[in-house]
Amino acid sequence: MTIVEQLSTYAANLRYEDLPPEVIQTAKRVIVDSIGCALGGYNSAPEKIARELADMTSSKQPATVMVSGLKTSPELATFANGVMIRFLDYNDGYTSTGESGHPSDSIAAVLTAAEINKRSGKDVILATVLAYEMFCRICDEVDLKPIGYDHVTVGGMASTIAAAWLFGFKGKQFEHCLQLGIAPNNALYQTRIGNVSMWKGCAYANASRNAVFAAMLAARGMTGPSPIFEGVGGYFKAVARKTFTLDTLGGQNGAPFKIMECLIKRFPLGQYSQTVCEAALQMREKVASPDDIAEIQIETVTTAIVLMADTPEKWEPPNRETADHSMPYTVAVALIHGDVQEEHFDDAHVFNPAIRALTRKIKIKASAEADKHMPHAMRCYFKLITKSGAEFSTVVDHHKGHWKNPMNDAEIEKKFRTLAKKVLPDAKANTLLARLWKLEDMSDAGEIARLTVV
Repeated sequence: MTIVEQLSTYAANLRYEDLPPEVIQTAKRVIVDSIGCALGGYNSAPEKIARELADMTSSKQPATVMVSGLKTSPELATFANGVMIRFLDYNDGYTSTGESGHPSDSIAAVLTAAEINKRSGKDVILATVLAYEMFCRICDEVDLKPIGYDHVTVGGMASTIAAAWLFGFKGKQFEHCLQLGIAPNNALYQTRIGNVSMWKGCAYANASRNAVFAAMLAARGMTGPSPIFEGVGGYFKAVARKTFTLDTLGGQNGAPFKIMECLIKRFPLGQYSQTVCEAALQMREKVASPDDIAEIQIETVTTAIVLMADTPEKWEPPNRETADHSMPYTVAVALIHGDVQEEHFDDAHVFNPAIRALTRKIKIKASAEADKHMPHAMRCYFKLITKSGAEFSTVVDHHKGHWKNPMNDAEIEKKFRTLAKKVLPDAKANTLLARLWKLEDMSDAGEIARLTVV
């Protein structure tokens, strides 16, 4: 059996009734969190570009762009909603000894596919769990960064399997959809390193757009190349550079669902800087003023260095996108402002001389000891040295929001409401939130996007 056949069979047999209550609740938590992030990202520059493109297209099978209520083609609605979810770098994440990334980006594909196929809230929950399962299991098998591919290559697969399920595909049609989603859509890792561009927040949205497009093709009888993983020109040879198997998937032989191992972010920045910022806040109370700091020494996991402290631009970020993926910058913000929130990534903060002066006091290196604790902890050793010679240190393994140190529902609601205030009156935000917490009772999943409309 090929991997595509295995995945198709697994998806076809997975039922809402198979999901344990804690998995259903976790799926609702990440959906609430992701839609909150979308509301917060609505007014961003990349989202305005995405909406302009969406507004150029009408469709016989229209889908809704959140907040605006704009009706457009399904793939362009998916892209616009995906950009919205991702822009703030505040949506959830998954870390692994292989690849890592943000499976909640696939919720953009889930929302559109569910809306146009008139699926229910229960279907949205199951498709979300399915997307997370595929994303996390593939991430566990291969690290794409060293060979130049981005995690959204896996994200496209996750979005495609969710879309295929929501389109109601079975058997060969399901397989063709997966093949059509995988073969043309392998993204480059350059998106996420060095001087980071706007595309960083759009890349997974594009993967989800391609996934919905693949489903629309498969629905009309388009066939895809196979075997897409095992073939002489397939994923194993061309992308992964290795073979792997998916021995068990969530719910099989007691295997846990991987959605239970995903984190929710406390801060709107790269997931590998979450523990580091938490450590910085612990240390802030040790000094009367950031001016008293002589040096900061940070040791953390190698992957964090590769993503968040890889080039000189991370010490002198030229734009928002580089700043939220800069460990030195976000540490300096935490020490100076006592928090890291979305407003700390505007130009006034990014180019603030005081923040830049502090980043130059920060030294960061990889820790083999921290690496041993991956993927179940993102250990950070943090030492602060004052000008008087005093030293203070702390170790943080699990930031607030990590699956081993989770936020409670009230904390997720607080984050949601803070983000929703940017575009929705409180009454509308309350209605939307109440419906999301009772998503299993929703008969028409299109209601989700409609409830976000101003």
